[in-house]
Amino acid sequence: MAGQHDPTAPGLSGSRLGREFFAEDVLDVAPALLGCTVTHAGVTVRLTEVEAYAGLADPGSHAFRGPTPRTQVMFGPAGHLYVYFTYGMHWCANVVCGSTGEASAVLLRAGEVVGGEEVAALRRAGIARRDWARGPARLATTLALRGEQSGLDACMPHGPVEFHLPPQRATARRVRTGPRVGVAGLGGDAAAYPWRFWLDGEPTVSPYRPAKPRAPKPTR
Repeated sequence: MAGQHDPTAPGLSGSRLGREFFAEDVLDVAPALLGCTVTHAGVTVRLTEVEAYAGLADPGSHAFRGPTPRTQVMFGPAGHLYVYFTYGMHWCANVVCGSTGEASAVLLRAGEVVGGEEVAALRRAGIARRDWARGPARLATTLALRGEQSGLDACMPHGPVEFHLPPQRATARRVRTGPRVGVAGLGGDAAAYPWRFWLDGEPTVSPYRPAKPRAPKPTR
């Protein structure tokens, strides 16, 4: 890591994260987001788990093979949301990082609801509170992030989505790293890409699951 963001630094309590925060290297931004909050549609989540994806340099990234209509937002300025649909049923939310054209992004994997609990309870009816945002699809549902929100500028003044520093930053000894969840192929190499970051001891961190082996295509 380049070390631009120190997770032990106290920061400014409650300060909104600006574009300069997200414009750093994705491997600095990802762990620095731990403990920060994201707010949208009446709910605030404190992030406890994220994953870094380095765009064109990362075989695990959606943007690895270049821009497509779906991934175009990743090639734009930092601080914008990239929200994608997966498994034909779930939305997952990322925030674009780094320089324009790099297509780096941080997947928001899990967190704790710390604001708008009544709204979150309605969206996650019948689900245990710990699990409201425990996993990327659950987090996106709790924050009401869907395809319509892809491209939103989280740094826009008075915009609908905001990221904020926490009152106290996570200490470095609490930050853990490991392989990304469900990433197949080279991008799932635990030694080369230990790019999942989480806060140790947090009950909202999602369980690790390796990628499922793909069934071979039938021969004709």
